[in-house]
Amino acid sequence: MSHDHSRRKVLRTGAGAALAAGVTAAASPAQAASPAPAASEAPRARYLVGRGVADATGEIAEVGMMGYGRTDQQAEGLHTRLRARAFVIADPERAGRGGAADERVLLVIVDSPMIFESVHQEVLRRLDERYGGLYTEQNVMIAGTHTHAGPGGYSHHLLYNITTLGFHRATFDAVAEGITEAAVRAHEDLAPSELVLTHGTLHGASVNRSREAFARNPADIRSHFPDAVDPQTTLLRVERDGRPVGAVNWFATHGTSMSGDNRLISADNKGYAAYHWERETEGGDYLTGGGSGIGFVAAFAQTNAGDMSPNLELQPPTTPADFEATRENGLRQYEAAARQLARRGTRMGGGVASRLVRVDLSEVTVEPEFTGDGRRHRTSKPAVGAAMAAGSLEDGPAFPGFDEGDNPFWDAVSDSVLYQASPELREAQAPKGIFAPVGEMNRIYPWVQEIVPVQLMRIGGLYLIGIPGEVTIGAGLRLRRTVAEAVGAELEDVLVAGYANSYFHYVTTPEEYDAQHYEGGSTLFGRWQLPALQQTADRLARALRDGRTLPPGPASPDLSDKALSLQPGVVHDAPGAGREFGEVLTQPRAAYRAGDRVRAVFCGAHPGNDLHRGGTFLRVERRRPGGGWRTVADDGDWSTAFRWSREGVAASQVTVTWDVPRDAEPGTYRVRYFGDAKPLAGAARPVRGTTRTFRVRG
Repeated sequence: MSHDHSRRKVLRTGAGAALAAGVTAAASPAQAASPAPAASEAPRARYLVGRGVADATGEIAEVGMMGYGRTDQQAEGLHTRLRARAFVIADPERAGRGGAADERVLLVIVDSPMIFESVHQEVLRRLDERYGGLYTEQNVMIAGTHTHAGPGGYSHHLLYNITTLGFHRATFDAVAEGITEAAVRAHEDLAPSELVLTHGTLHGASVNRSREAFARNPADIRSHFPDAVDPQTTLLRVERDGRPVGAVNWFATHGTSMSGDNRLISADNKGYAAYHWERETEGGDYLTGGGSGIGFVAAFAQTNAGDMSPNLELQPPTTPADFEATRENGLRQYEAAARQLARRGTRMGGGVASRLVRVDLSEVTVEPEFTGDGRRHRTSKPAVGAAMAAGSLEDGPAFPGFDEGDNPFWDAVSDSVLYQASPELREAQAPKGIFAPVGEMNRIYPWVQEIVPVQLMRIGGLYLIGIPGEVTIGAGLRLRRTVAEAVGAELEDVLVAGYANSYFHYVTTPEEYDAQHYEGGSTLFGRWQLPALQQTADRLARALRDGRTLPPGPASPDLSDKALSLQPGVVHDAPGAGREFGEVLTQPRAAYRAGDRVRAVFCGAHPGNDLHRGGTFLRVERRRPGGGWRTVADDGDWSTAFRWSREGVAASQVTVTWDVPRDAEPGTYRVRYFGDAKPLAGAARPVRGTTRTFRVRG
């Protein structure tokens, strides 16, 4: 019996046919454009670029999911794996595979809710061990896509681990290992390449969920975004011999297409956009390994998505309808990016550079040129607002009894009964109704981060402002204008890279802050937080422009020895009375057609025993005409789902479903399950299960 990881036959129409044939998408992804230039016509490569993809999926069962802050949202399986996509970009005039850190940059986009300081520090440690200072915090940017359907528990700060019963080592290791592996693959993939920058617009994939707060902004912001959304979609494509081999897209919309009622780990809309381009369009295979592990690498990154929702009706999605909503939103982002392949764009030149400083946001003095009122102001210790406790009502509410805007009852109770805010804290945080003075709580145990990294990365004429949080489009515009003015760049070529390197919640304009919607209540360091960041971005921009270094600022403490882990691990797996591991409890039907759902139930084991990072918990296989089996789907496919449930104390049931694609080849198929069972003593051992065969008819 042979097993083959080669992909199923892909029906390549529209943009897929254009990309596969080496032509570009035109006005719409369903139309092919003229062929790309032949290799002899390709321009001289101005960069060395490497691409890498790796699995960064953590635990998928009995772990709190990250994003909605709901204690009841415990993972029960896997829909799509979470991946890290890395790009190393080096100046060929100054760097080979070795060289100095200032000759290259490393950009990593991760299907992850947030990138916490814990992960940032660990990845940098691993890269330093391998490359000896070639990749440092100065030239490495790690940014999350902000899916709200990933596992939590990988922060060293307590606030983010409450819904996960503390720190989860297995998830932390999977995220750090996946990011590092993607970076290593990108480093090893370095080759002469061209970079082309294009811009477009995308409507119908985002809506402003805090329109009332946005309307408080002055006319220069409101007129720049007449629809109260940021429609700019930017594509940086990598070409070799005149052919596209990779791309990074930036577009602002939240990773909340999957609902808070969903219980399956998912990469949400940006993850689907990347999956569709890489796998469904290009026919790539994530399980082959080696090099980048895939022919075309497509990362869909966030920008200033703080007030941008994918839920166009401003209602939290439901499940299972959220699966189709996720696919549709991701498809729109992919189509907008693919359309840009037909544009000549700007062929990048000018090398790369990066600067990073660490700022203690709890005590920044902001000079008058950035405050807007001609006065000097100060930030304060972080504080959570009552509006943050309410959650984003349009994407998924949090705690009952709280609302966006005024919370007079809570204001009275908190100020008179629970604690007394200092005059300094009151002034800097006004008009916020303080729900939790987490800065004061930090004195006892680390709840949130106060020393944060702020970064500016230049790739040719593209500037990325690395902000460790969720920036509204109004706040993003001010940051972009600050940097564009300092470096002399076009505004569209300066982007906020949100969710980068760490996490400190939201950034709003002072005017939006005054409305105290969810975003303002989540702007931890007070009304003057954005001006403090503008001041920092201005310093970074001028230093980068002039070729100067900056003092790095205070170091963030290593909190790895303070992480609390309260949830016990798997103690023991048992198949249940009269059963065996891998036994098929529910067999598929004898025959299916395209569009049907195949379902099989196995006597399984807890998936936390082995996360199968870089592998799979399932395979759908088709019998080859000459014998043997070919894998047509695994647990990284959109068409499959892996659901786990506990039976009694130690037994598990695993349900595998496969939605038969429209282009599935007729033939004989089977479903296989791969798990690991833990005995009372010793290491977990593999368990396997295979269904009877079934037919897929044309």
